[in-house]
Amino acid sequence: MPRYLISFDDGSMDHISDEDFPAVGEAARRVVRDAKAAGVWIFGCGVQRQQATIVATDGTIALGPAEETKAVIGGFSLIEVASREEALAWAARFANACRCAQEVREIMYDLES
Repeated sequence: MPRYLISFDDGSMDHISDEDFPAVGEAARRVVRDAKAAGVWIFGCGVQRQQATIVATDGTIALGPAEETKAVIGGFSLIEVASREEALAWAARFANACRCAQEVREIMYDLES
């Protein structure tokens, strides 16, 4: 069955007030619980806001690009569903819960993953 990455950019939830954030978190957790109950959930989480560290092919370590120059993931969910349409339906539920748009991308199949 196809697997999908549902994600949103860092900063996409900045419009949510500190007072509303707990309710948004609970709404997102409800969608996760529903996805687990439906048997489509693989993994997901928010990503801590920070500057990335880049490790090059030669092992060189450098600070990553600034937020202004590159979109970075603020959170994601991995699901396994029968169709793209089903993935889009789950993304719509996450968008509603998180109060921000979600990007949906199919994950390439790999025999060893």
